[in-house]
Amino acid sequence: MRDESKKYGYAAYDMIKYAAHIIGSRLPGSKGEHAFHDYMAQKLEEIGIKPVKEEFTVAPRGSIGGVPYAGYAGILMSALVYFALGNFHIWFGIAAIGICITVWLVCDVLLYHTWFDLFFHQEISRNTYGELLPEDGEYDYTIILSGHTDTSWTWKHSLRSYRYRKNPAYGLLATIGKVGFGAICFFFLVGASIAVSIIFLGYMYGKPWALETVNSLSFNNFLTVMHFLPPITAIGCVFVCTWNDRHEQNASRGAMDNASGIALSYQVTKYFAEHPEKMPKRCRIIDFNCGSEEAGLRGSIAFVRDHKGEDILKNVWNINIDSIADADRFEVINGDVWQFTRFDKDLEKMFVDTFHEMGIVSKTPGFAMKNPVGGCDSTPLTRAGMKSVTFAAQEPTLTYYYHTWRDLPERFSPDTVALGFDVVLSVIEKIDAFQQENGFNGVNN
Repeated sequence: MRDESKKYGYAAYDMIKYAAHIIGSRLPGSKGEHAFHDYMAQKLEEIGIKPVKEEFTVAPRGSIGGVPYAGYAGILMSALVYFALGNFHIWFGIAAIGICITVWLVCDVLLYHTWFDLFFHQEISRNTYGELLPEDGEYDYTIILSGHTDTSWTWKHSLRSYRYRKNPAYGLLATIGKVGFGAICFFFLVGASIAVSIIFLGYMYGKPWALETVNSLSFNNFLTVMHFLPPITAIGCVFVCTWNDRHEQNASRGAMDNASGIALSYQVTKYFAEHPEKMPKRCRIIDFNCGSEEAGLRGSIAFVRDHKGEDILKNVWNINIDSIADADRFEVINGDVWQFTRFDKDLEKMFVDTFHEMGIVSKTPGFAMKNPVGGCDSTPLTRAGMKSVTFAAQEPTLTYYYHTWRDLPERFSPDTVALGFDVVLSVIEKIDAFQQENGFNGVNN
């Protein structure tokens, strides 16, 4: 590790402690998130960079934060089953509820679309960024260093696995077991109600196959079993209801996820502001503090929508930094499975080469992996035409500190943060070399 990296890495760690302990939780659109944006705007001004603040509306519970609503719907559907057993028309209502919730889950929670946000309570969130220009003000390409300012609602089942912290496998089983059982119960209700509705719809119209089914022994046995299943499905859906804690005071402190990314992006920008002679040739650097990532990438989505066709999105490399804390998990995230997005291969190679050159050892095979669930801010920026990857150093399995208030700076070392700083500097050197080799148009070639 370079000596200068420790100075800036330790300064980043101090910023992380400020975010976690002084500002605290920073849910999307909350006062805490706005306070962190104000803090970062002040930090940019301290190094002579004018901060730009852009507001946008966000539905904090319209995406992954609203998953408990599916649990509430499941409990309601479980109760309605008893009424439906006496009046088959009620099956149509149960199926309608299930279909509506499932469509919302797929579109907004799984794929992060904003289509249903208007049906949820809205807050004002913010993006804050500032640009560092070369001394002569002339540039041919841009490097955006990004991280997200907001934190997540505490995931209750993960938090309770703290008692298994010395045996993570048990904690993982306790967390996924509860949520998985709840999901099975919910989707069983949806599938069963749709199937029964189709059968009774055919029965109403005198279809022979439906008449035969309704009078069959197997169908009547199914209805008999449905007298006993609703209490079980209701219990499973309770696990979904209690998946996250809606109270802001109990939300994640966000030291790792993602004050670390915000602090490192800033410190790298500060490094070049204090050492202009080391700036990449003909390059502009933007420190991008992105809001409401935990609400479904809403800040990065708003950023690319607001600036579509503008210079700020052209010929850009994006190093998205998200969660630098676990020293044995340095890695590059090269895609979002749920978002059907593959990130930039050139940047991925630059990170992997840097890890090898620096002698970093990681439990992640090949130092690279796809994000298996959810999404990160690299997805909207990649879709906008940028070369982007996400740099992380985070245990990939569910843990007691991931998305819980136990995400605290005391859990990890400032040396890990400093090493992350060193990695980013090394990758920027590789981007500089790539651009010079490709005539300063390597991104758009």
